[in-house]
Amino acid sequence: MTITPALIPKLIAAISETLANHADEVTELDQAIGDGDHLINLQRGIKALTEKQDELTVLDWPNAWQKIGMILMSAIGGASGSLYATLFMALSKAAKDQPLNLQSFADSFNLAVEAVKHRGKAEAGEKTLLDVYIPVALYLNTAAASNLTLPEILNTVVAIAITGMEATRDMIATKGRASFLEQRSIGHIDAGAKTAQLMISAINGVLITELTAPT
Repeated sequence: MTITPALIPKLIAAISETLANHADEVTELDQAIGDGDHLINLQRGIKALTEKQDELTVLDWPNAWQKIGMILMSAIGGASGSLYATLFMALSKAAKDQPLNLQSFADSFNLAVEAVKHRGKAEAGEKTLLDVYIPVALYLNTAAASNLTLPEILNTVVAIAITGMEATRDMIATKGRASFLEQRSIGHIDAGAKTAQLMISAINGVLITELTAPT
């Protein structure tokens, strides 16, 4: 089947439900080493996307990603708003006029993650959401050239996101408020990495269900 923006409402709903189900956990993580408002900010962005979802479904993917980025920038604000807006707008720019297939998406997603790295002035290993997105992007590039099915690839992406998120527990934070804690930030999972993992898992769950549903 072809994955089209008509699926966006299901994707937004899955993300919203997943974040709500893990609200206490994420808030506890954020209060330990962050500002404590990460989840509230993200949920504000998801609410704004829900309100605009009908407008998104009639667009092609590059234009939908561009609009998502603009909505998130306006609704979330702060560091998370800037980073997620950058991710989607860079994804849109890279994917424009490209055929939509796994290889082109992998290439575009890698460029989008590079843009987030540049925007946040961060790399892997600094206890941020990039510790989830960087390994996912690298895997997609490898998987695109493999003989694996798309559901198999998506399942592996979920596992890689979980591994990346868990890895932040043993890192020293060097960005944001958590960086002031230095060594004391060790032992805590980064809230941004956790929500990144949750959203990737929610998105991939919907895609796997759609791809494996009886026709």
